[in-house]
Amino acid sequence: MTRFWRQLIVQTVLRYRNRTAENRDYSKTQLAKGFRVLKIEVIRLLKDIFLISLGIASAAFGLESFLLPNNFIDGGATGIALLVSEISGVSLSLLLVLINLPFLFLGYKVIGKRFAVKTTIGVIGLAIVVATVHFPTVTTDKLLVAIFGGFFLGGGIGMAVRGGGVIDGTEVLAIYLSKKFGMTMGDIVLGFNILIFSVAAYLLSVETALYSIVTYLAASKTVDFIIEGIEEYIGVTIISGKSEAIRTMIIEKMGRGVTVYRGKRGFGSHGDTEDTDIIYTVITRLELNKLNTEIQKIDTTAFVVMNSVKDTRGGMIKKRPLKD
Repeated sequence: MTRFWRQLIVQTVLRYRNRTAENRDYSKTQLAKGFRVLKIEVIRLLKDIFLISLGIASAAFGLESFLLPNNFIDGGATGIALLVSEISGVSLSLLLVLINLPFLFLGYKVIGKRFAVKTTIGVIGLAIVVATVHFPTVTTDKLLVAIFGGFFLGGGIGMAVRGGGVIDGTEVLAIYLSKKFGMTMGDIVLGFNILIFSVAAYLLSVETALYSIVTYLAASKTVDFIIEGIEEYIGVTIISGKSEAIRTMIIEKMGRGVTVYRGKRGFGSHGDTEDTDIIYTVITRLELNKLNTEIQKIDTTAFVVMNSVKDTRGGMIKKRPLKD
C-alpha cells in the first residue's frame, strides 16, 4: 500500500470517529498513531473471524458426524435445539437461530454491540453450515459419540469465545443472571442444563439423557481447556509507562473498575528502577479479547499478567456492562 493511500484511509477513519471535526487536518504523529491503531484492529478482526470460522466448522462436525446420527443432545441453547428438533422434526438449522435470538439481544444489552455482531455471525454461520455441508457419520458407538461429539462441539464453542463471540447463548444468560441475582455463572449453567437433561430423560429415554450428560461434560471440559481456564473471571495486572491512559480506557471503554498500586519496575543489565503505577482489574473471560486489543492500541510493550479468578463479589464487575 502506497503512503498516499495509507494516509487517505487513516484520515477517513479518524474523521469518521471524530464527526465533529470533519475538516480537521491531522499531524504526521496523529496519522502514524491512527494507522497503528487501525492495523491492530484489522489484525484482531481477521484473527477473530478465523477463530469463529474454525469454531463453526468444529461444532458442525461434532453435530453432524456424531450427535445427530445417534439422536444425542448437548446442554445449553444447542441442546434445546437438538431436543426440539428430535421431538418435532423441525430443521435444526432453523432452531439454532430461533432459540439463540433472545440470547443475541441479551448479549447486545449486557456485553456490547461488537460481541453481539460476532455472536450473530457465529450462530448464523453454524446454522448455514449444518444446513448445507454434510459430514459423514464417524461412529455409532454410544460412548465414543458422547465423548468425541462433545469434544468437537466444545472445541467449536471455545474457539468462538477466543474470537470474541459465542455460538451458544447460554453463557450470555448466565452472565446476565449472575449480575442480576449475584449467583455464580457455574451454578446458573449447571441448573439450566439439569433442566434440559431432565426433560430429555422424560421425552426421549433415561439412557439418552445419561449419554447426553457425558456429551455435555466432554464439551464443557474442552471449552475450559481451549479458553485456558475453568474460571469465569480473569484478574489482569498491567505494568506500563502509559498506565494513566490504560486506567482511563478500562474505566471509560470497558466499563470496569481498577485498583492502582504504586510500585517500582526494574530493567536493564544494571538493575535500574523507576516508579510506576501498577493497574489491576477483574473482567469476564468474554471481555479478555477486547481488553488485550485496547491495551495494544495504547502500549504494545505493556507487561500484562493474567490470573484465573474463581468468582467475585461487589465492585463493578457485575454492575456495569461492557461498552463498545
